[in-house]
Amino acid sequence: MADEIKVMLEFIVPRLVRTVMEDKGATEGEAFTLLYSSKLYKQLAREETKLWHLSVPTLYGMFKEEQETGSITYPEEA
Repeated sequence: MADEIKVMLEFIVPRLVRTVMEDKGATEGEAFTLLYSSKLYKQLAREETKLWHLSVPTLYGMFKEEQETGSITYPEEA
């Protein structure tokens, strides 16, 4: 994983976890488990997807869609 992506993930992941906790009433541990086990996180960590360029609200919307439907709709800017 490129250094730039690592830095971005260090910024993005805590904000996503906080959003999961607030929206789902999850504990921090539950939120981390949900995020790290998601398809979105696997794609977020891949440099070629460029998902780490998206805003946290956009990423959370994608995460929520995956949790509800099992699939992810990628925005055009991804």
